[in-house]
Amino acid sequence: MATGTLYIVSAPSGAGKSSLISAMLEKNPTYAMKVSVSHTTRGMRPGEEDGVHYHFVEKHHFEDLIGKGEFLEYAEVFGNYYGTSRVWIEETLEKGIDVFLDIDWQGARQIREQMPKAKSVFILPPSNGELERRLNVRGQDSAEVIAKRMAEAKSEISHYNEYDYVIINDDFDAALMDFKAIIRAERLREEKQAAKYKGMLKALLAE
Repeated sequence: MATGTLYIVSAPSGAGKSSLISAMLEKNPTYAMKVSVSHTTRGMRPGEEDGVHYHFVEKHHFEDLIGKGEFLEYAEVFGNYYGTSRVWIEETLEKGIDVFLDIDWQGARQIREQMPKAKSVFILPPSNGELERRLNVRGQDSAEVIAKRMAEAKSEISHYNEYDYVIINDDFDAALMDFKAIIRAERLREEKQAAKYKGMLKALLAE
């Protein structure tokens, strides 16, 4: 059985990476795909569920997990810790399931060092004005936090050239189609097809 592929997905806040991942999972239920649920020390936002959107933990618990080497990567963002479970990622990929990992460029660097076979996708907004509009429309952050996110966006976007694929999220449906094309192409790679159709290939090559 072919192992799954780990997809690192990054973008400045508000560019639409979480929406694209959610739509991919919802519209392609026959694909073996899951999204990694990270641990975080930030507070729960309205509509979020523990264990679904994040594993919400206290700072001292997170730091204990760091000491035990439980995270494949972790970082501190806007005063809160975020981390990815090493064991869950490895076990899920072994089952042939693709995993989407929604992290920033710093976390992406850590992942690449440890998992060089991972594929990375960067989502870009069509303009800074549109990015700011989206942050305001979703109504999750204060004006101060939005200003901070916009200030960080340029720095984040400057790392787009470290990624394997780049998607411009101007039209959502078109961006989703591009995202699906990446997943489809990766699944058609020779080594994955050879593992998936081992028996068929053996029969085709038999005398």
